[in-house]
Amino acid sequence: MKRKYWVLLIFCVGILLLDQWTKSVVVQKLPPYQRVEVIQGFFNVTHVRNTGGAFGIFGGEKGGIGSLLFVIVSVIAIGAIIFLFVKIREDEKTLALSFSLVLSGAIGNLVDRIRYGEVVDFLDFHLSAYHWPAFNVADSAICIGIGLMALELLRRDHKTRSSKFQKTNPK
Repeated sequence: MKRKYWVLLIFCVGILLLDQWTKSVVVQKLPPYQRVEVIQGFFNVTHVRNTGGAFGIFGGEKGGIGSLLFVIVSVIAIGAIIFLFVKIREDEKTLALSFSLVLSGAIGNLVDRIRYGEVVDFLDFHLSAYHWPAFNVADSAICIGIGLMALELLRRDHKTRSSKFQKTNPK
């Protein structure tokens, strides 16, 4: 099996297991909307449910057409990620890692939508009056994957521009 598929398999399984395990612990140990202060004034573990998209966007009632729409969008996104992953070259290690992270996060949140009709979030950061919406391991994987992908694309763009500049301005 090609190396990029090993990366995909290892990261997807590892992150999916970690995501589902942490969510399971939160669901079992902490009633909804209860919180445990971990670092005073900065970090809590808070059991919340997200019926919407990222950061609660388009959230509404549990179940119904909105939930079905998010399941359909998730399945389409997962299919697109797999399609793009297959297209990347074996030497594109950063992209393989990025797609693996995004895919594992998308699958983790899809599992929640199918199991609960909503996504379990629990990582709750705040500083003074500033409060970041609660999130989970899957969300973290998606954000890190997209960040790595953006950095890789910026690096490639810079490399391409430098190469063109050197060709048009020889020493």
